[in-house]
Amino acid sequence: MSTPSPANTPASAAAADTTESTKPSNFLRQIIEKDLEQGTYATRRWAGAPGDAAHHAQGEPDPAKIRTRFPPEPNGYLHIGHAKSICINFGLARDYGGVCHLRFDDTNPEKEDTEYVNSIIDAVKWLGFDWAQLGQAPGSAAPFQASDYFGFMYRAAEYLIEAGHAYVDEQTTEQMRANRGDFSKPGVDSPFRTRTPEENLRIFREMRDGQHEDGSMVLRAKIDMASPNINMRDPAIYRIRRATHHNTGDTWCIYPMYTYAHPIEDALEQITHSLCTLEFEDQRPFYDWLLERLTEGGLLASPAPRQYEFARLNLTYVITSKRKLAQLVYDHKVSGWDDPRMPTIVGLRRRGYTPEALQVFADRIGVTKSDSWIDYSTLEGCLREDLELKAHRGMAVLNPVKLVLTNWDDVMGAGHLEPCSLPALPHHNHEATQGVAEGTEPPARHFTIGKEVWIEREDFEEVPPKCYKRLFPGNKVRLKGGYVIECTGCTKDADGNITEVLATVVPDTKSGTPGADSVKVKAAITWVGVADGVNAEVRMYDRLFLDAHPDAGGKDFIESLNPNSLKVVTAIVEPSLANAKPDDKFQFERHGYFVADRIDHMAGKPVFNLAVGLKDSWGK
Repeated sequence: MSTPSPANTPASAAAADTTESTKPSNFLRQIIEKDLEQGTYATRRWAGAPGDAAHHAQGEPDPAKIRTRFPPEPNGYLHIGHAKSICINFGLARDYGGVCHLRFDDTNPEKEDTEYVNSIIDAVKWLGFDWAQLGQAPGSAAPFQASDYFGFMYRAAEYLIEAGHAYVDEQTTEQMRANRGDFSKPGVDSPFRTRTPEENLRIFREMRDGQHEDGSMVLRAKIDMASPNINMRDPAIYRIRRATHHNTGDTWCIYPMYTYAHPIEDALEQITHSLCTLEFEDQRPFYDWLLERLTEGGLLASPAPRQYEFARLNLTYVITSKRKLAQLVYDHKVSGWDDPRMPTIVGLRRRGYTPEALQVFADRIGVTKSDSWIDYSTLEGCLREDLELKAHRGMAVLNPVKLVLTNWDDVMGAGHLEPCSLPALPHHNHEATQGVAEGTEPPARHFTIGKEVWIEREDFEEVPPKCYKRLFPGNKVRLKGGYVIECTGCTKDADGNITEVLATVVPDTKSGTPGADSVKVKAAITWVGVADGVNAEVRMYDRLFLDAHPDAGGKDFIESLNPNSLKVVTAIVEPSLANAKPDDKFQFERHGYFVADRIDHMAGKPVFNLAVGLKDSWGK
C-alpha cells in the first residue's frame, strides 16, 4: 500500500538534492542567477529574525543566498493555484541555497481565522516543504505573521506623515472614488491634502486611540493624483476598523492596507525576490515607492526587496476564486472544503493526489509572464505517472453480477477454495518499493477462487457485439490470476434481467502453473471471489464542471455544475483491500487509481474514492 511521502522523507530529500541545472530555465531563474552572479544581495545581514534596519545591522552576513516567501491571507483554504506558488517559492529557495518564509498576511481581521491558519500550515507541510532557517532543524520554525509587525508599520506611517509623504483624508468613500479620476482623466487633490505634518500626526494618533468612527477617515500616501497608474493616486494605507484580530486581539482599532503592509513585511524579513502573480504588476510602483521612502529614512535595510510577477494558474474545468469556492461550500453544492471534487489542496489530497504529483505538475506547466490555460488532463497525467509505480494493485467489481462455475464441485471438490495470488506491484523496482529489503520477494496479494465469483456486468453479453472478446455463450476467457473458463449461458428473472452468468472451469489452467498456457484465450477479466470478497463503498468522482471555463465572461458558474460529478456504488473488492489504511493508494485493475478516504474509511467499512482513471477519457 502506498501513502504520500511527507516532508523530510527520502522522496522529499531526493527532491531537495535537485539543483537548478536539472530544472528547465525560466525568467525567474534567470533573474536569480543574474543577481547571484552580480552579488546584488551579497551585503545583506540577517539578525536571526525579522526586523528593521538597526536590528539587521547587528546580525551576521545572511547565510541564505536568496529569500523568498509564500504569504497567504488566512481567510480560506488554499487551492491548486496556491500549490503552484508554494512549489515556485519554496522550490527556488531550495534550488539556490536560500530560505522561503511562510508568512500570514493577516491584516484583515474580519475575514481571518485560526482554522485557516492551521489548514495552510498543514498544506505546506504536506506538499513537502519547510520554512526553517538555515541551520535550524526541519519543522522547528513557526510561521511569520504580518500582525507581529503592526508596531513597526505604525511607526513607519508616522515617519511618512512627518516626512510629508502621508496625510489623513476625511472624504467619504464615494468622494474619494469620484476624485480619484479614471484612465481618461487625472484625479483631484483631496481638500485635506495640504494639512501640515503636525496636524496629520495628531489626527492619526487620534485614529489609533479610537477617537474617530470606523470609515470616517483614512491615512493616504501622498504621491501623485495625476499619475497614469491609478494605484499611485494617493492610495489609502491605514483605515479605522474596530474588529478583534485572531492574533493581536483588540490591541488595534486601525489596520494597515494590504498594499502598504506587504512590501514592509518583505523588507523586515530581508526578502530578496518577492514573487507574485500578474494582478499585482500595477502595484509594483507603489511597492518600490514605499520601500524607497522607508529606506531613505533609515527604517529599513538596503538593498530593498524586488517584486517580480508571473502568470497565475488557469486550469480548465476549475474555478479558483475563494469567494466562488466558498459559495459552493456554503450553498451545499459540495460536502465541504475537502470535497474531493474541489480544487482546494485539502480536496485534492482527499481525492488521492500526492505531493509528488503536484510538484511535477508545477514543474511541467512552467513559469511565464503570459496568461494561458492548462488543460485539466495535464494535472491528471501527473498523478497517473506518480501512482503507476507505487500504487498497489487490486481487483474490484463495481457493477457486480454473480458468475457460477457449474462444474466446480465435480472438478475441484465440493466447497473447495483454491488459493491464488498476483503481484501487488507488477513494475517491481527500487522506486516502487522503497523500504523493501534487497533480495526479498516482490509484494503479493492473496485471494481464493471457488464455485461462485463476482464479475462486472459489462463482461458478459448474451448476444455479443462485433469484436467483443469477453464472456458470451461458447467463448473462453481467463479469470485473471485464476483459471480459464468457458461461458455456457445465463439465468434471468421474470423481468428478463440477468441474475447469474454460467460457465465451466477448464481444469489445470490456473495462472502460474505449467498448464496455464494450454488453452489460448483472447481476454482476461477481473473478478472477486464470493467467499472472500469485501463490500466497499466506492465514490466515482468526475470533474465538477461541464464547461472548460465555468466562470468566464460573467457566466454563472453554478449553471455549469456537472450533475454526474459523484456516483456512489457498492462494490466488491478483493480481501487485500480490506487492510487498507486511510489515504492508501491503489490501482483497481481496469478501473483506475483509488484512495482509501482520509475521513470515512475505517476497518470493517472501507470507502474508496476514484482519484483518476487509467487514461484520459473525458469527453470521449
